[in-house]
Amino acid sequence: MKTKFIFVTGGVLSSLGKGLAAASLGALLKARGLSVTIQKLDPYINVDPGTMSPFQHGEVFVTDDGAETDLDLGHYERYLGVPLSQKNNTTSGRIYFDVITKERRGDYLGGTVQVIPHITDEIKRTVLSLAQGDNPPDVALIEIGGTVGDIEGLPFLEAMRQLRTELGRDNCLNIHLTLVPYLRSAGEHKTKPTQHSVKELLSIGIQPDVILCRCEEPIPADVRRKIALFCNVDEDAVFSSVDVKNVYEVPLKFYDEGFDQKIAIMLRLPARNADLTAWRQLIYDFDHPAGKVTIAIVGKYVELKEAYKSLHEALTHAGVANHVTVDLRYVNSEEISADNVERTFAECDGILVPGGFGYRGVEGKIETIRYAREKKIPFFGICLGMQCAVIEYARHVAGIAKANSEEFDPLGPDKIIYLMTEWYDFRKKAVETRDEASDKGGTMRLGAYPCRVLPGTHAWEAYQTDEISERHRHRYEFNNAYKDAMASHGMIFSGTSPDGSLVEMVEVPGHPWFVGCQFHPEFKSNPMHAHPLFKAFIGAAVKQRSES
Repeated sequence: MKTKFIFVTGGVLSSLGKGLAAASLGALLKARGLSVTIQKLDPYINVDPGTMSPFQHGEVFVTDDGAETDLDLGHYERYLGVPLSQKNNTTSGRIYFDVITKERRGDYLGGTVQVIPHITDEIKRTVLSLAQGDNPPDVALIEIGGTVGDIEGLPFLEAMRQLRTELGRDNCLNIHLTLVPYLRSAGEHKTKPTQHSVKELLSIGIQPDVILCRCEEPIPADVRRKIALFCNVDEDAVFSSVDVKNVYEVPLKFYDEGFDQKIAIMLRLPARNADLTAWRQLIYDFDHPAGKVTIAIVGKYVELKEAYKSLHEALTHAGVANHVTVDLRYVNSEEISADNVERTFAECDGILVPGGFGYRGVEGKIETIRYAREKKIPFFGICLGMQCAVIEYARHVAGIAKANSEEFDPLGPDKIIYLMTEWYDFRKKAVETRDEASDKGGTMRLGAYPCRVLPGTHAWEAYQTDEISERHRHRYEFNNAYKDAMASHGMIFSGTSPDGSLVEMVEVPGHPWFVGCQFHPEFKSNPMHAHPLFKAFIGAAVKQRSES
């Protein structure tokens, strides 16, 4: 079957949930037996979000091939249950960078390079690349970031308009997500924002095929008819996207409205019923927990929960797998000290210290980890969290009083975490020579790498296998010069690279569950299959609660 393309646009305001809507529709189409891929087009000029502060753009999601992408790719992977790659996310910055590179190389033979056709052609090439290869997908969903009317998004919308003409209406359609507010003082839904948003689309030559109305409550039939009339769509092509208490309910809500069925009819997709047994069981498990655990997330981006989106979801998945509700408490590591650490975590069943960059808040993390180790509270350290755990153990158990990371104390005597020059000299050379690796972060260790797991450890009990593959995003590594000293004081190196040169996981003996990992396991968790480490961590927290 020829690949069908579905474009998802948004109007009125941002953060309406285009990513969740696209991911939910993808899940429904996959449940109908179709192969589905999905792509995010972001209008910002950054080449990728890798250098952006979490406060600016939330979490940076990392794929197996080392792409630093928009956090919506996390939604896509969690809902579709398939790994994505660099081609599933692009930005205006990447598009312009590629076009300018071609111009400098002389690919345009001295012609004037313009937004149309050169930029729009590059966007179209990026979109159509999803349908290339030996096994092209049945359906490709493309989410265009931002809102209709944003000046930076116009080239993407123009490319979409051209593709609709070139591919034909049987192979390409537009779903427009827009706000339909409910004014309680007037007691009615208001359609003017939607009408103006669609008018903006029409002004650039795009007629939406389906309108998805973001609202607090389902829109009544008369409002649906009004929207259909004034926006030139079929009445049965106007759908509600209502608020839900659990984001994993969205596919079921869409299914109940007949959303996927309408899409299938319009694109002439095979007439199959969606098998949503697993989704219904998931929601049942969410709604019928056997207990609750409280987990503290100790970081420095806690003011913006989107900075830890995948982490939040992975803990939720692990809670469902353990039949408990996970009560997440975000704690600012900058506010933790020896004076308040016990009071802060007195009611917590587990403590997690996530990744991050820079020295701010690090001493608070180290104080937290010492408390978790000494009080035998289940602890999970990820990336910087693992590095802080190693520093804490070196200082307070191994007697290396000035242990630190080269990132925080470059002139210190004991850089137990350091920049491994052999690896990063190679990455730097790749950037300087414009090798393909230069598109994967330069001096960052990014993407999936293998890890050998030591039998008899908590890590092995979680994974039940000798070798795993996990995704990384970091610059600094454990300094092997201190490996014997740390091991002699009990630290267990439960995961290493296959050649033993890189420490991937550490554990503390005699502790109910104290595990640190250099990689980011949260990127590979989904609601149907909780990540083994998160599942084991929450399991330890459940046991801690039952025994306390």
